[in-house]
Amino acid sequence: MNKLSRFPAVVAYLIPVAGWLYVFVFQRKNALAMYHLRQAVGLFVFLAAALAGWAVIAWVLAWIPYMGAVAIGLFTIVIAAYLCGAAIWILGLSHALRMREIPLPIFGRWASRLPIR
Repeated sequence: MNKLSRFPAVVAYLIPVAGWLYVFVFQRKNALAMYHLRQAVGLFVFLAAALAGWAVIAWVLAWIPYMGAVAIGLFTIVIAAYLCGAAIWILGLSHALRMREIPLPIFGRWASRLPIR
């Protein structure tokens, strides 16, 4: 792979939706870019699932008296997930800059199997 193939891989991490579309539409033959596209989408899904999961649990707990405070306390899990996501994002960006196809921690193996081809 040449050094120009890493630009789309980095764009997949830096510009979430527009970067994904750019890689998906214009760089489909670039294996490195497509790999990092799947990893970036996996990271986004992980962070969205953490927030959505908390929202559902907090909504259910809000109906139980005095459990609203527990729901607010559970938001620290979402904050921890986003801090972890920021570290994983930097790691993925580093892998893209070095032109390495290494799965990201926690969800990388799952993200590699996403049906984005």
